[in-house]
Amino acid sequence: MTKEIEDVIGLETTHLVKASAKTGIGIDDILEKIVTLIPPPADRSSEPVRALTFDSWFDAYLGVVLLVRVKSGQIETGTRVRMMYSGMSYEVLQCGYFAPKPVACPALYTGEVGFVVLGIKDIRECKIGDTLTSEKGGSTEPLKGFKEVKPTVFAGIYPVDADDYEALKASLEKLQLNDAALHFEPETSQALGFGYRCGFLGLLHMEVVQERLEREYNLNLIMTAPSVVYQVRLTNGTEIKVENPSKLPEVNLIDDIREPFIQATIYVPKEYLGALIKLCQEKRGVQVKMDYVSPERVCLVYELPFSEIVYDFYDALKSLSRGYASFDYEIIAYRSSTLKRLDILVNTEKVDALSVIVHADKLYDVGRELAERLKETIPRQMFEVAIQAAVGGRVLARSTVKALRKNVIAKCYGGDITRKRKLLEKQKEGKRRMKSVGNVEIPQEAFLVVLKR
Repeated sequence: MTKEIEDVIGLETTHLVKASAKTGIGIDDILEKIVTLIPPPADRSSEPVRALTFDSWFDAYLGVVLLVRVKSGQIETGTRVRMMYSGMSYEVLQCGYFAPKPVACPALYTGEVGFVVLGIKDIRECKIGDTLTSEKGGSTEPLKGFKEVKPTVFAGIYPVDADDYEALKASLEKLQLNDAALHFEPETSQALGFGYRCGFLGLLHMEVVQERLEREYNLNLIMTAPSVVYQVRLTNGTEIKVENPSKLPEVNLIDDIREPFIQATIYVPKEYLGALIKLCQEKRGVQVKMDYVSPERVCLVYELPFSEIVYDFYDALKSLSRGYASFDYEIIAYRSSTLKRLDILVNTEKVDALSVIVHADKLYDVGRELAERLKETIPRQMFEVAIQAAVGGRVLARSTVKALRKNVIAKCYGGDITRKRKLLEKQKEGKRRMKSVGNVEIPQEAFLVVLKR
């Protein structure tokens, strides 16, 4: 009977009742066996208070509510506690547990899981994974494993309508209450106006935030191309971090640029192995190992520049493997690379939101591709619009959006040819003046071209 109970315990919780009815073992017997097999936490009530903060949310009346597990000591209502990472001190206004609704209690003891209300109004003061201890006689060693959340992918978010700027700010602040990993700060673009530079944990996090802003808050947004953090050492010896490609210093001021590298683990059926190896090589990848985990499945481990996967790597991976490949990565180090900033000029004016940082070996190809695709995206004007991809003062590629032309000689029925030439010269002069003062509005599709290059 004991072996059967242990087998039932190993099943998923959602099937517990079904398993109980099928085997004839009562729920009480199963729960009793769980208590027997799983030992209680060690008695550390005499040690200094240490509680792990593993979740938090914002309540309109209570403020920030922390969900904690007490590892040692006890947390009592009315005492003062301190967050060991931030160093902030608070008074415990209320503590309790869920059964399943919230139930207030005078204290949380060792091994218990419950909630703590400290009267915090800003959820950014609470770091998930931080250690909570008492202010007087508290622990000097925090619990192990805490790592501050740091964004790895950055992108600009701008409202299509400038009047929605304040609504975008309020929406980001509301999202940040439930998503402590979201970072944002004001940013201004010559082409897009006022917006925010946002930091995300990854591409999936970025897409989730964008969808929530558009669906939950009814905002029409423009997302710039995602970028990663580069470490730049200048010729004067100082080091800076560059999140926005438009903020990269001029070439003559840069001594070295380092970009983040990741270790990617890819599981793929063997029939798609060749295509994925070619994809990784095109992304400047270096193969670490290749193992056959089964006769039909292969594990590939590659070291790749993080900037190469933030655009279309995942889409290409799924397309080449027909959806059967799985992909995971972790950032391992920063390494020196030959990188340049590729600027896009529209009608001789640099569009900072379209700037990208590209490896020197791919500058010409990327520049030519962007120029040609932007030509198809930017609408025709009454004057000719030149689209140029340049590095510094050197133009690598160019495409031209032809001007809309009115047939000014349609009303001329015969007569001297000089009259037609006069009308054409007058039209040409007007277009020349218009080009010198005209502005080209960049549509949202143009930024999607950079995203999906």
